[in-house]
Amino acid sequence: MSSGSQVSSTPKVMFWAGWIISILPVFGLIMSSVMKFTQPKDLVDGFEKFGFPLSVAVPLGVVELVCTALYAIPQTAVLGAILLTGYLGGATATHVRISDAFAPPIIMGVMLWLGLYLRDARLRALLPFRR
Repeated sequence: MSSGSQVSSTPKVMFWAGWIISILPVFGLIMSSVMKFTQPKDLVDGFEKFGFPLSVAVPLGVVELVCTALYAIPQTAVLGAILLTGYLGGATATHVRISDAFAPPIIMGVMLWLGLYLRDARLRALLPFRR
């Protein structure tokens, strides 16, 4: 299904609201992955706090960036959302393990799926809300 037919089967307001909601976590994930490459002091301290060796920062950044790119491309957005759900689930578990605030990765995951749900008629057909 081409993006043109997706727009025609999705009201324009819903389509654009979906993209706006989707873009917010994309920016956050890109920023997070860039930090894993540049390794500022806050990131180094965070990895120590969570009990992860700094040597996994770059590989995690690569995974995060690839999954985010898959999500940002309309043809692979569902695969990207599934992979990012797993990634954010790991982030949630990491925060829970040390009794840290765990809501941000959950909120980000909800935003990923809500944005995709609003902009993709195929997903709405797969997961219909009944009245």
